[in-house]
Amino acid sequence: MDLHRIFDLQYQASRAQVDVPILVRRERLLRLQKMLVESGAELSAAVQADFGVRSERWTEMLDLMLVRNMLKHTLKHLGVWSRRQRVRTPLMLQPGKAWVERQPLGVVGIIAPWNYPVQLSLAPAITALAAGNRVMLKPSELTPHTSAKMAELVARFFAPDEFCVIQGDTGVATQFSGLQFDHLLFTGSTAVGRRVAQAAAVHLTPTTLELGGKSPCILSQSCDMQEVALKIAYGKLVNAGQTCIAPDYVLLPRGQEQAFAEAFRAAVQKLYPSISGNPDYTAIISKRHLARLKQMLRQAQSLGAQVHWMHEAAAPAAEGDATSWGEAVERQLAPALVFGTTGQMQLMQEEIFGPILPVISYEHIEDVINAINASPRPLALYWFGNNETERDAVLARTVSGGVCVNDTLLHVAHDNLPFGGVGDSGWGAYHSEQGFLRFTHQKAVFVQSRWAATSLLYPPFGEKFDRVMDFMRRWF
Repeated sequence: MDLHRIFDLQYQASRAQVDVPILVRRERLLRLQKMLVESGAELSAAVQADFGVRSERWTEMLDLMLVRNMLKHTLKHLGVWSRRQRVRTPLMLQPGKAWVERQPLGVVGIIAPWNYPVQLSLAPAITALAAGNRVMLKPSELTPHTSAKMAELVARFFAPDEFCVIQGDTGVATQFSGLQFDHLLFTGSTAVGRRVAQAAAVHLTPTTLELGGKSPCILSQSCDMQEVALKIAYGKLVNAGQTCIAPDYVLLPRGQEQAFAEAFRAAVQKLYPSISGNPDYTAIISKRHLARLKQMLRQAQSLGAQVHWMHEAAAPAAEGDATSWGEAVERQLAPALVFGTTGQMQLMQEEIFGPILPVISYEHIEDVINAINASPRPLALYWFGNNETERDAVLARTVSGGVCVNDTLLHVAHDNLPFGGVGDSGWGAYHSEQGFLRFTHQKAVFVQSRWAATSLLYPPFGEKFDRVMDFMRRWF
């Protein structure tokens, strides 16, 4: 597919039809809904093929269901979000009137990652299409089966000047990020996000960057260790830790290390009685990513950290599974807790993106707040406990993209909450109305009244002008 030809096609279409009626927007969303209803099983199978081992139930819950819910929510609120927004006119400009006109930006580019290849491709596309834009999607080259299936389905349901999928390697992604989009959304690592922002800046293209970072999990003295460990284990091990908002490290009161380790081990073994050959436990996406995780562990151990594996011996894969999954079973990395980490370790310098969880002890909650504020701002923050005063202190004195209290991950599934990062974890949000507005130009409109008296302020200036200004100073 000719990248520049498709862009020109969408660009010209967006300029030829600046005002996209609500009926057209709604019909596009309904087509996308129909695509998911008819082809959800095909997409799930494609995701499974890309990971090697990833339960289609995970894809149904974390990719397809979230997208379907977002579509339903968007269709319900589309009329209100798109409506002209009346604003109050100040006395000095009356009897004029004003409003904000919500218009499509034009052509929106989306660069999607591999970890949730359906959700993170289609979720931003939903709000972009709802706002009346044309959409070009570049999915990850690390999920070729899903990308190919997505391209096939989108081409079946949409014209190329409405919504299209561009496949290709990192070279194509580089060209893609350099196109003169009206808005560009990127989901991925902070390092790549910087390069995307630099490429977009050449054309002054506004961007939304959904990045990652080291999302802390804070345990207070008042929490129930067994309950908390289960929730953290669930949030950490969804997709084998390959989640941008996964808990990246745990901060717990000093003296509770052994209790947490025992509770976490019990939680892991409850969720995943075995690792190797377990269809519920996702494989690491590639050998390269697996090698990186193992290297991080080796480096931490060489610097004095202690690694606690949550499964002493992984159960062998069933014979049929080993045949069908092949080497993917070897990429099922067992969960591990790491104690004694320091700032010199790669585990504490980079987002982990795997089933490895460093545990750090603290004396006072003040130490936790200071440590978080001394680090790049995270995409998510998790707090567990019953002390509302302590909770509110953490929320008020730290900055993160989002927060979930007494659970993990669920804030991203809330229909009315924006989702996005801050600082090194990104900028901009694209869920719900916040996403709609991210892909919308809010045009200020002021309509002057025939009875306006602004001519009293025109030159040449004199005594009449001074009287008018004196009146305005006293009354306005």
